Amino acid sequence: MPTPDDLPALLPGSFAVAEARAAGVSRTRLDAADLERRFHGARIRVEPLEGDEDSVSEWVAKSRAIDRDILAYTPVMPPRTFFCGPTAAHLLGIPLPPRIDGTLHVGTWRPRRAPERPGVQGHQFTPGFVKVMSLGAARVTDPASTWASLGSMLFEDELVAAADAVIRIPRYPGGFQEVDQTPLATIADLRRVTERKGRPGAPRLRRALELARNGASSPPETQIRLIIHDAGLPEPVLDFDVRAVNGSFLGCSELAYPELRIAIEYESDGHLTREQLQRDIDKYQDYAEAGWIVVRLTSQHVYRDRAEAVRRIRVARAAAQRR
Repeated sequence: MPTPDDLPALLPGSFAVAEARAAGVSRTRLDAADLERRFHGARIRVEPLEGDEDSVSEWVAKSRAIDRDILAYTPVMPPRTFFCGPTAAHLLGIPLPPRIDGTLHVGTWRPRRAPERPGVQGHQFTPGFVKVMSLGAARVTDPASTWASLGSMLFEDELVAAADAVIRIPRYPGGFQEVDQTPLATIADLRRVTERKGRPGAPRLRRALELARNGASSPPETQIRLIIHDAGLPEPVLDFDVRAVNGSFLGCSELAYPELRIAIEYESDGHLTREQLQRDIDKYQDYAEAGWIVVRLTSQHVYRDRAEAVRRIRVARAAAQRR
């Protein structure tokens, strides 16, 4: 029998109670304070606090909690089930709006009963309706199926942001290194899943797909592009390398009108650090000396005062056209 302070080495960070009992772990030990009971029939080792937990952003804290729930639930997942919907999106790195909560979405094939328990929402799928793949130790719906499953949950602009993330081809700014990564899925892959008969939210998915573009690195960048589109302005180039007259690399801008030498930059909270502020000051000075106009936008403009974002872009375009 293990001592009250020890667990068998064969037990992983999260495990089923039945597995632990078979290894000789007592009920008393399973109820100890260093083991957390997030789901019935399973235990996960309590994580030690690292650094200043109060400084962690709400988004990071939520992401970590979902990761913990996935880890805690995996040992008791029923056979022939898989993560789907928002949970698969989380695992695949497909961005979701903050309003989507951390409930685990778990699918299975008809006629099997969908798993249901506190903290888990079950889904039934007709075989062939979605594709399932392995992602590490987890089974998840593939990127195209996952994006399509969000059609009834997300607004159209949110689906565009998710599609942008799925089809994005990673690259290094300036082209100084080659990238061997590929997109999670192609436009053709996404188009095929929208054509499946009976797909919930199919019209919304198809409209979103028409607006999807490769090059956006974050949902705010997608939102800026959609604001520009809705205002009837010309579509900007995404992920553009700005260079001096002599060809030297000055920086990469999220959106740009190269022919007018206008760069549109989204300033997230990450730009508030001393190091990033110094880089930004130097970068925008280089841009100005090369004759570029920079439009700088924050979350206030993107999500609450879109008219001001449009005004700034219009002013920049008018100034550039007068040169």
